[in-house]
Amino acid sequence: MAFTKYDGSPHWTRTASYLGEDEHGVWVGCGARTSIRRGDEQPHEVGVRHVMLIPPSEWWVGTFYEVGLDCELYCDIATPARWPHPGEVTMIDLDLDVCRLRTGQVQLLDEDEFAEHQLRYRYPAEVIEAATASARWLQAAVGERAAPFGGEHDSWLAQVG
Repeated sequence: MAFTKYDGSPHWTRTASYLGEDEHGVWVGCGARTSIRRGDEQPHEVGVRHVMLIPPSEWWVGTFYEVGLDCELYCDIATPARWPHPGEVTMIDLDLDVCRLRTGQVQLLDEDEFAEHQLRYRYPAEVIEAATASARWLQAAVGERAAPFGGEHDSWLAQVG
């Protein structure tokens, strides 16, 4: 699984196990010792099991964490996923993130980075509009615990060793 920035530079990479698909998209799982890498930095472990939902044709990817982190749900605003090969998924990270803390508080993160990168990478108007609309929709859906943010991930997380 690879996220890049708009200029093609590496952003986040990790290996995940395919768990299956449902009406929300493709679910992949990562054990607590899964190593992730940001750009050229040294890899590190997340420390808790988590599952990721990759919805088809949507401008976001969701990560659902088991208890152990303050953040229970983290959604990256990104271009719709592409599958160059059956075992490889890529998307372009568009900076904005929606996080739901265990307290229930929902936060929109990295608006400053999104504004900066609109200029640096010259995001087209349709990319800006899609990312902004996705962030607004996610804030509401995550806050309301609407599907797939209302516990649908639990059965998938139970499959991760």
